[in-house]
Amino acid sequence: MNKWYIYLSIIIGVCSGCTSSELVENWKNPDIETFEAEKVLVIGITPDESARKIFERKLVSALKKDGVTAVQSLDFFENSFTTSPKTEKEVMSLELELIEKGFDAILLSKVLGVEDKVSVIKAYRNIDKAFSNFKEDYYENQEIYYSKGYYEEYQVFHAESSLYCICPEKEKELIWKGSIDITEPENIKKAVSDYIKVLIWALKGQQLLILEELSHENTDI
Repeated sequence: MNKWYIYLSIIIGVCSGCTSSELVENWKNPDIETFEAEKVLVIGITPDESARKIFERKLVSALKKDGVTAVQSLDFFENSFTTSPKTEKEVMSLELELIEKGFDAILLSKVLGVEDKVSVIKAYRNIDKAFSNFKEDYYENQEIYYSKGYYEEYQVFHAESSLYCICPEKEKELIWKGSIDITEPENIKKAVSDYIKVLIWALKGQQLLILEELSHENTDI
């Protein structure tokens, strides 16, 4: 079988599982190996209330499926809470109220910035062809010069999710932070679903909120 065809098959196999969101940075408190929470408040910070509702509802649902007790901020905050900036004292009061009501963790997500990027949309058009010389390669691919659709611009939303412990007996500290890029922000439902898949995957991998027993295969011969 043509080696280029094998390479193309690998690329397609990998990309078929790709989403519109990608984890680009991942930090975990080195003093914490695992972390379970009794009750987590999920907060999405965005001026788009519709997107916030979709995000918080879907993330809470995903966490509950993995056995995590989670509540969306829309069900906890008063309607007026997010309509104006809060002082540090007011935020501290909120934290104390959360502790009184049994919360010991907050999962906060927000969009930090937006930028335009360019993507190659026909990059693998000739990847299954093994050109024997420059002439063939150039001839087959010269249309790249003239194809206006070869590159397309798209927006990337840089988002970040942070997991905080607000445990009464411990310091209120950052446990984990992950930066995730969203490359299809115009499709809100898909972007939210993909973002949550990446977020849940990252939390599971770090043994945070969702603890999974590591499987050990029998290595006896």
